[in-house]
Order: sequence, then C-alpha cells, then structure tokens
Amino acid sequence: MTNTQEPQNINISSAATAVDAVASAAADLKLYDTASHAVSNFTPIKPGQVGMYVCGATVQSSPHIGHIRAAVAFDVVRRWFERLGYKVTFVRNVTDIDDKILDKAAAAGQQWWERAYIYEREFTEAYNTLGVEPPTYEPRATGHMIDMIDLIKQIIDNGHGYVVTDENGNPTGNVYFDVASWPHYGELTHQKQTAVADAASEVADAMGPSVDNTGNDKYNPVDPADMSEDKHDPRDFALWKAPKDSDPLDARWNTPFGTGRPGWHIECSAMSHRYLKDMFDIHGGGLDLRFPHHENEMAQTRAAGYDSAARWMHSAWVTAKGEKMSKSLGNGLSVPAVLAENSAWVVRYALGSVQYRSMLEWSDQTLTEAQSAYDRVSNFIERAGAAVGGQPSREEIVSVSADELPADFVAAMNDDINVSGASAAIFTAIRSGNTLLSKLADRVDSDVAKDEVRAVLVNVRAMLDTLGLDPLAEPWVSEGAAGAAGAGADSAEHTALDRLVSEQLEERAEARKAKDFARADAIRDALGAAGIAIEDTPQGPTWTLK
Repeated sequence: MTNTQEPQNINISSAATAVDAVASAAADLKLYDTASHAVSNFTPIKPGQVGMYVCGATVQSSPHIGHIRAAVAFDVVRRWFERLGYKVTFVRNVTDIDDKILDKAAAAGQQWWERAYIYEREFTEAYNTLGVEPPTYEPRATGHMIDMIDLIKQIIDNGHGYVVTDENGNPTGNVYFDVASWPHYGELTHQKQTAVADAASEVADAMGPSVDNTGNDKYNPVDPADMSEDKHDPRDFALWKAPKDSDPLDARWNTPFGTGRPGWHIECSAMSHRYLKDMFDIHGGGLDLRFPHHENEMAQTRAAGYDSAARWMHSAWVTAKGEKMSKSLGNGLSVPAVLAENSAWVVRYALGSVQYRSMLEWSDQTLTEAQSAYDRVSNFIERAGAAVGGQPSREEIVSVSADELPADFVAAMNDDINVSGASAAIFTAIRSGNTLLSKLADRVDSDVAKDEVRAVLVNVRAMLDTLGLDPLAEPWVSEGAAGAAGAGADSAEHTALDRLVSEQLEERAEARKAKDFARADAIRDALGAAGIAIEDTPQGPTWTLK
C-alpha cells in the first residue's frame, strides 16, 4: 500500500518562463464546460500551466475504438495547449481493481492482477500505436489505497459519509456517501438547470446519462453495492465496499471501517488530488462517465474539503448505425482488428476527424475518407520536400508557435477544439502549396519561390503535428504506420495509385505527341472524375488528389 512519491512542484523561475512562452493566441481559447453548458474563455488557474486529469481505462479486456476515441480526443486538446505554449501536467489513471476485472479473471482462471496488467499493456500499446502522447503521470488505483482511505475518513468526519455496521455495531466494510447531506449534488449533470449551448451538446445531453435521465443505464450497470438496503437514500453511492464471498483474499484491504475495496468513484478523487492538488483546470472523460461517475466524483471531492476541477469536458461516443459502440452491446471493434485492415495514421485521423463533443459515426466511408486525406497529405509533403531540397527538421516543426500558424487553423482550434475546421485549414494550405509547386519552374525568383513553398510545408506539418498527424513524426516514421512521406516509406496504397496514374499520364503524353488531343483530353477528364488533378509543368505532368 505504498503511495507514489509526491510530484515535485515547478519552481518560480520556471513558472515565469512558462508564462513568457504562452502564445498571444491563447487569450482567444474557448472551451465547453459540461457543468455550465456553455462555451467560455479558458483562463488557467496557474499562469502558463494547465492541469488535466482524464479518466483512463478499466483494464478488464482488450481496448476497442470507442475507448481510444476519448484518448485521441483529449490528446488533441493537450497538444493544442502545448502548441499555445502552456506547460501541461496530464494525468490519466488506470483502474486495475474492479468487479468486472475480478469476475472475468476468475472465469478465465487468472489472478485478477495478472489480467489487469495484461490488458493495461494492450491499452498502452494501442495508445502508442495511435500516437497518443504518454501522460505526465499514469497512476494505478491499487497504488493509492492509503489516499482513498484518508479521503473517505475526511468525508465521514465532515458529515457526508456513513459506515454500515452489523447487529453488533461492528463495521461491515460498506461506506456510503450521504447525498442528502450535500446540497450541491447534481450540479454537474442536472440538465434542467442550464440552457443547451448548441446542437452538439443537445445530442450529447439526450444520449448521455444524467441526474434527469436515470433508470436502467445499459452503458453503466448499477454497482451491486449501490443496490444495498443498508443505504439511507437511494441516491447514496459506495465509497468503500465489503468484499463478495468470491473475491480473492489479495483483493481486500483492511481499514478502520472494515475490510474491503474501494468504490469506483473514490479512486479518481484520490488520484486527481494527489497529482494535481486542489482545483485543477480540466477533468475529462467519455460521455458515459458524466453520470454517475463524474457527478459522484465531484460531490465526494468537494465534500472532503477540496476543490474539484474548474472545467469538465466530455468526448462523445463512437457510434455504429446511431448506437454507441460497446463490446457489452456486441458492436465494439477491437483496436487490433481495425489496425489489421487500416494504417494507424488513417485510424487516428478517422477517430479525430470530428470535434470531440460530436458523435463519430464509424463506417467504411469514414476510413475511406481518412485514407484519401493521407494520400493528399503525403503527396504534398513529399513533393514539397523534394522541391525545396529536403524536409524541415522535427525540431523546427515542434518549435512553431500557435501565433505563427494560419489564422483559420488557430481560430478553429480556439473554437472549442473544432478539428473539422482545423482540417479544412490544413487542406486549404495544401491546395495553396500545390499551386505554388505547379508554378515553381516558371518563377524567375526561384529562391523566393522555394522559400514560399517551404513556409507552407512547415505550416502544414506543424498543423498536422498539433493533431498528432505529422507523417514525419513518431510513431509514424519508426513503425511505417502510415508511410513516412519524403523518407522513402510511402504507403502501399499511394505507391500503387502512383503507378496507375503514371501509366495513364504516359498514355496521355503519347496521345499528345501523336496530336490525338481528343484522346489526351479524355484521359485527363477520366482522371479528374476520379478525383485526380493534373498539372502540366516544364518538367512534365504531376498529379495530386483534389
């Protein structure tokens, strides 16, 4: 039960440096808050710094793309903070003790901790494969039992929790939060208290669980401990749970209120407080965690005497034919299964292709569009790099400030992380770059022209990097997950397409040489109808995806 070492606080001089590094664009950042139902200006609690806590996985089985969508969504949020110049402390927990883990381990003949570690590694591999930055801290629930026990003691001492005793007055191991004692309960998810800000939140509110939308929640089954007749109020929830008869002895901890293990919600309160202390900037997670998990977490944290997060953000679901994608519903797709048929870059692009609060409908069309995006991106980066004599270094790309990026990209990202608008800005820049490339040979001031192409190339790669999609960054380069454009590792799809188009261009050139212009035009029109734009240059024809 040894707790993780206390994280070190940033010193005054480095804090001052962090403030100096923040871009001017940061002043215009607006983010949605689940509790207020409004988009508002973001102001950090500590100048130059951002503290984020995002609920991670319950490691009971393999990850599916619904899990990873939330990880990608908050990775993009984090990356934008970093591009704005903030020093980000990012905490993502691992729930490694849970009823489902215990039950599934027993059914499979495994130790519960063995199962948890197997699937924790699978989640880590999925995060790494899809380019999700590692967290600053990744605490496990089992490493913070003392923190949880101390937090529960404070809640009880403050009059907001109670211990269930047996007929002899001995503690049973069951401890509940006393909702009636906390008048603020429901402030996060009580949908009738505030107005809906926009269409995305209206859809999320309708689909997501809340205080006003209780009942049989197929996405969050009721904890058996929360169905106990020992509760004073039906709304009360477990802080600590007596063990089931089937629970192994090494899944039980001794406490002043009896032997048992933690309730689900208390884990995040304890870990967020340990690593981020009192009020921190953002608490994130998937929409299905909004109630009861985050509602209960907010209540118990504040009832213990600590501030909760200043802003709560929730990513919407991946859906299949309008239904939330979930293994428990039989429609979940595992990450390895999706990656077996698609490059990791393409999957990441697809998962991050819409704003985090919008439902993402998963289909073959979603992946086809993502593959087309990759082809357009890699084609431009490769051609531009060849034209200017080499690719800008990763150090140069990473050092680009938000203030140096195109205004339409910055405006989209500052508009509650509108990645659809940001992607549109990227492809606007690519079209501009392709136009410059087509005219490069005709420019007398070729050095100036190359500088213009290089400037666009740097901006395109920096914008892609903000979304975790620069093809020349890790993990794409090492793993060849999407092909390293300009690094001799084109995707198989792009290579095949280039061969087919080149054959058509050769046939067109022969037709023009024979003055069969009708045939030449027909080839060009057919390629255009297929989404391929042809540019005739003094060095010969080139092609790009429209």
